[in-house]
Amino acid sequence: MSTLAHTMMTAARAADSGLVGPGELDRYPYAEAPVADRVGPPSWEGAEPELGRVGRRAAGSRGRGLHGQLVQQLGQMIVSGDLGADRPLVPEEIGQRFEVSRTVVRESLRVLEAKGLVSARPNVGTRVRPVSDWNLLDPDIIEWRAFGPQRDDQRRELSELRWTIEPLAARLAAGHGREDIQQRLADMVEIMGHALGQGDALTFSRADAEFHSLLIQVAGNRMLEHLSGIVSAALQVSGGPVTGCDRPNESSLAHHARIVDALAAADGAAAETAMRQLLTVHPEVERVVPAPREH
Repeated sequence: MSTLAHTMMTAARAADSGLVGPGELDRYPYAEAPVADRVGPPSWEGAEPELGRVGRRAAGSRGRGLHGQLVQQLGQMIVSGDLGADRPLVPEEIGQRFEVSRTVVRESLRVLEAKGLVSARPNVGTRVRPVSDWNLLDPDIIEWRAFGPQRDDQRRELSELRWTIEPLAARLAAGHGREDIQQRLADMVEIMGHALGQGDALTFSRADAEFHSLLIQVAGNRMLEHLSGIVSAALQVSGGPVTGCDRPNESSLAHHARIVDALAAADGAAAETAMRQLLTVHPEVERVVPAPREH
């Protein structure tokens, strides 16, 4: 095992200590009742009052103290539909329910407003905005939708989006002979191989996410690079709630290796084909698009 592989696997195990993964214990319990059936003022009974118990998060507004945790709680409640469109959000009520200061509430609502989830207007107050106004490409909203009542639609839409982004990125990356990036991609494949052999799904998922992020970055298209966060979020929610990754298996590993080989050979067509084959490994993707034809 290379030094990089050993370091990454060790770090992953250490970071996993005490980490609450997507869909686990401290996540807000989504109600499955249709939004239309919910009436009356906002209900906070299902929310976690002790924000310190909310699981630590590594991205977006997660893992940033009371402010980030309140964003997490309110965002999940809005996306789940428990706080439906046009519902008023009264800062004083939120502060009392979650036992946080007015400053924390105010800053949290500003973050949610930037994500398109709420709007604040003079003499009207803060209200929940309809889904059509949400920034659906925001990584936090992607995660909240993927583990809420809209989980099936979110995962299908993410699969479709990946089919649009990643095959093109692979083709473009083959035209940029960055040996340092190619070596890093090869290292990620090596790490995934060791992790697969040891049943280490966490390390596999982290190496997988870095592989796809690097591939998009080396494509040389800044607009595609801007979408790398979406792909990372998609990888985090595309598997089960425990692994948080795309079901580690030998077939997936082999397709990653083929992509690296195609990049080394500067073969854009082969890199694109290998990526399409990789994205077809998973059943939920096969329902979206047909498998690539053999030429």
